[in-house]
Amino acid sequence: MLQQAPEDLSTTGVGVASVIKPVLERVADGAFRELPVTLAFWDGSSLPAPAGESDATLRFRSPQAFNYMLSAPGELGLSRAWVAGELDVDGDIELVLGWRARFQDARLTAADKLRMAATAVRVAGGAALRRPPRLDAEAHQRGHMHSLVRDRVAISHHYDVSNAFYRQVLGPTMVYSCAYFDSPDDTLEEAQERKLELICRKLALKPGDRLLDIGCGWGSLIMQAAAHHGVTALGVTLSEAQAQLARERVREAGLEDRCEVRVCDYRELREGKFDAVASVGMYEHVGRGQLGTYVRTVKQLLKPGGAFLNHGITQLTPIAPHRRTFVNRFVFPDGELHPLTDVLNEMHAAGLEIRDVESLREHYTLTLRLWVQNLEAGYEQAVGEVGEARTRVWRLYMSGSAAAFAAGAISVFQTLAINDGGEHRLPLNRARGGVVR
Repeated sequence: MLQQAPEDLSTTGVGVASVIKPVLERVADGAFRELPVTLAFWDGSSLPAPAGESDATLRFRSPQAFNYMLSAPGELGLSRAWVAGELDVDGDIELVLGWRARFQDARLTAADKLRMAATAVRVAGGAALRRPPRLDAEAHQRGHMHSLVRDRVAISHHYDVSNAFYRQVLGPTMVYSCAYFDSPDDTLEEAQERKLELICRKLALKPGDRLLDIGCGWGSLIMQAAAHHGVTALGVTLSEAQAQLARERVREAGLEDRCEVRVCDYRELREGKFDAVASVGMYEHVGRGQLGTYVRTVKQLLKPGGAFLNHGITQLTPIAPHRRTFVNRFVFPDGELHPLTDVLNEMHAAGLEIRDVESLREHYTLTLRLWVQNLEAGYEQAVGEVGEARTRVWRLYMSGSAAAFAAGAISVFQTLAINDGGEHRLPLNRARGGVVR
């Protein structure tokens, strides 16, 4: 805990809120004059939201929150304060995070930043200028971007956390990508099973096919394809923890003769040709500079006429990628979202014929909300598995993602492409084989 400011606000009768209020009214041309959320401070003072705006409260639990925010102004400082437990939200966190768009055009001048720094020192003391404690939940990547070694470390940071934790959040299907809903009233399990079947039918799988699942997670798709479509499947992942549980699930399902799970980078595969390749929730880890390599590698692994389904999150706004974000530092190190056109252009350049593109944006909003419900319903259990900091990371990132999908800031697409040089097996009537409705 930081030392109290030289001017002890508790003895002067001046609350933190009284000091903060005039600063918020002046900086960024008054963009923060009226906030849609109540600000509550550790000394009991508060700045209420305008009447009728919201019941949510952004709570600063100690001066340490200002310490984090001053050391890294903007998103990264706020997120560090959240992960450390110094900043919290009472009320609907998704609603609060959805208000980010209101302030995306707000700009702080150099004078604004100095004014805010001086205010932070006044309410938090001289220690506000010192570097705050480093958080173990934050990733610090080293080495060449998207090298085999660095990618393994990045994947381990996110996925080698706790299989029990993921089972609690994702539910029994253990699928870590958006589900496919027929109705908002569907259970998560119903919608995830529908999504797995949707992928199998889009790929037009049939008995005897060889399927490759790049980024297979805990094996749900290869198990679905083997059990219900008679294929032989190889799933690859960079996560040792995922592979261990996936093999256990395959064994329990009696599918060992048709499903293999391997810890392997897709760039290391030297297999014969596959009839179909799926990549679900994986290409976000590839990186813009590696998209061409990714698509060309898939093409080399596909038989002529073979089908490739790429399911991934895309960026809908033209924002240049940068590293000082909450998601990049705490959730998906080195992850990058690409505009859909980037991967479509690479597919075209590689000789893959694009046959179908489907947006599942609303489906991901529903999925994330159910994951958040699962996390919050077993919050103490989650903390016992992965610790308070990581549990807070997941709550913030899933709630923020739900808000972003709901607002149309990001989306998720399934793109189906066919390798050239052979006849495909896609049906004329897509309702019979290519799409589940």
